[in-house]
Amino acid sequence: MDKALVVDSVVKRFGTTTAVDGMTFSAERGEILALLGPNGAGKSTTLDMCEGFQRPTSGSIRVLGIDPATRPQQVRDRIGIMLQGGGSYSGVSVREMLRLAASYNVNPHDPDWLIELLGLEGVASTRYRRLSGGQQQRLSLALALIGRPELVFLDEPTAGLDTQSRNAVWDIVNALRSDGVTVILTTHLMDEAETLADKVVIVDRGRVIRQGTPAELTEHDDFPAITVDTASRFEPEALARALSLFDVTVEETRPDHYRITGSATPEVIAALAAEAARQDVSIRELSVAHRTLEDVFLDTTGRHLRS
Repeated sequence: MDKALVVDSVVKRFGTTTAVDGMTFSAERGEILALLGPNGAGKSTTLDMCEGFQRPTSGSIRVLGIDPATRPQQVRDRIGIMLQGGGSYSGVSVREMLRLAASYNVNPHDPDWLIELLGLEGVASTRYRRLSGGQQQRLSLALALIGRPELVFLDEPTAGLDTQSRNAVWDIVNALRSDGVTVILTTHLMDEAETLADKVVIVDRGRVIRQGTPAELTEHDDFPAITVDTASRFEPEALARALSLFDVTVEETRPDHYRITGSATPEVIAALAAEAARQDVSIRELSVAHRTLEDVFLDTTGRHLRS
């Protein structure tokens, strides 16, 4: 199979409450998929079903071609799961926990290599309960990777991490993809999803609302694309003529400040620079804005707090 994960029309009910309402999405092998949604959107329930901890009420799931509802252990033998709760015993040290986890796998990674990779050398003999939140998070990632998984579920992998640790985790996630490992990522950090993900699935109230690549989701022709600050003013009619071949509009927002709405293609920027040279207008600052994944997320799921 080319697809590592297939979630097809999945429904999950708890009594009269529908937590997942017809969820459908898939992930290719060697792909990073970011599953995004507000708290209570159905992400955790969906992942629990993918990992074989719950059964769907209806619909089907295939993980590496296997049904996790009927063969959960076969699925878990081939995947890695990073839990926010840590997944370790409070009185066990980092090295002991990784060696214990390694003993459950046929061909595990070297625990000491993972300790070094995740910067845990200084706390390798420290008991779990005495680790900082960030150290516990990095140990949780190490436990997810110890068995050389073909697919790994990462739940908020950089929550509570400092900048250095966060960048290190990003490097590891990209390395997993390069090695052909599929990564299913949940995060509330939109820049993380936009940076890492090949595909983004936005869910709310148990349903898939939007999905696509980050570029597809953030594409928006009406978004203000280029802002320009100049040392002197453009001759407005000449600037409009210079850009008339392109599907853009030009507005002087205040003296010597311009906003060009439309597609920020290289041709538009080249034409703008050429016209500035012709008019002898010095550009002090030029920035190309784009619609962010956060804009898409808020437009899709709403901007108000929920109870």
